[in-house]
Amino acid sequence: MEVEVKVRLPDSASHQKLSTLLSPFHTKTLLQENVFFDGSDSQLSSNLAVLRLRFITTTATAPNHCVLSLKAKPVISQGISRAQELEEPMDPTLGRACIAEPWRLLSVTDSAIVERVKREFGVSGLVCLGGFRNVRSVYDWQGLKIEVDETNFDFGTCYEVECETGDPERDKKVIERFLEDNGIGFEYSQVSKFAVFRSGKLPL
Repeated sequence: MEVEVKVRLPDSASHQKLSTLLSPFHTKTLLQENVFFDGSDSQLSSNLAVLRLRFITTTATAPNHCVLSLKAKPVISQGISRAQELEEPMDPTLGRACIAEPWRLLSVTDSAIVERVKREFGVSGLVCLGGFRNVRSVYDWQGLKIEVDETNFDFGTCYEVECETGDPERDKKVIERFLEDNGIGFEYSQVSKFAVFRSGKLPL
């Protein structure tokens, strides 16, 4: 089970202010490309499951790596997100081939995720849904790994703070207090980035 604190920032100015305040604690910046798949009969989305390939690089020229993930049964409430999650590394070249020809993903024989998609959800064909890009700045602050995201959709940009945690109520209060003390507005995230992508519009 993945448990995260998720709060949404209102605009780029808030994102920039937070990034500046956290800059002494910066550890890395990740350039992420997220591409999603569903069963040809919507077997995954109809069961609140998300199949994603994520390509990650630390600079524009560095070699990227690829992660296949399956998230299921997500719940977001009061800025805390909980979801079942499985992740596996994948060869980036194979990942790119799967975007062009989604059937290749179901042909991967050594993947527990692929086997679960076929067995549990009855998927025999896949379609590529497209995706979005995300710039993730990572900070080691107050014993927490804070991730500040700038997510670029075709229809606009969102800004969000995430923190994976074993004590979400405590850590949410720490993050909220820091934002409030520094005059940075925020709201609890109500939906996932994938849900925003599928809706085709930014959250109000």
